[in-house]
Amino acid sequence: MTHEPAPVRFDTKIAVLLRDDLLTWQRLNVTAFLVSGLGTAVPELVGEPYADADGTPYLPMFRQPVLVLEGGKEVLTAARTRAIGRGVPLSVFTSDLFSTGNDRDNRAAVRAVRGDGMDLVGLAVHGPRNAVDKILKGASTHS
Repeated sequence: MTHEPAPVRFDTKIAVLLRDDLLTWQRLNVTAFLVSGLGTAVPELVGEPYADADGTPYLPMFRQPVLVLEGGKEVLTAARTRAIGRGVPLSVFTSDLFSTGNDRDNRAAVRAVRGDGMDLVGLAVHGPRNAVDKILKGASTHS
């Protein structure tokens, strides 16, 4: 009789929250941008590099799953406020970023708007499981 190892239960959670009215290409683009910030801010989230049986190297990825949720504008705004209140690492993507073409202009577009006035289309958080669950209250599983 073989024993399968117990599934890993992480004490933290990585989650992306997308606005529910985005087009498919926007959802994918926003998700990619948002999680890139978490990997640089919390380097221990990134695992070791990969290699195939031929020895071809591949870049490392997150060590744990990424949960993708969706919600309306109000859900995103509330989640941003709760994340900041809890001191949880957070990345944001506003609707203005769809019309910029580079990192400098992206940062300028975010800087031009007060936090409570952002037209958020996505955010990503990483933190303790229970804190992330509370931050994302009202969001639903991405379909």
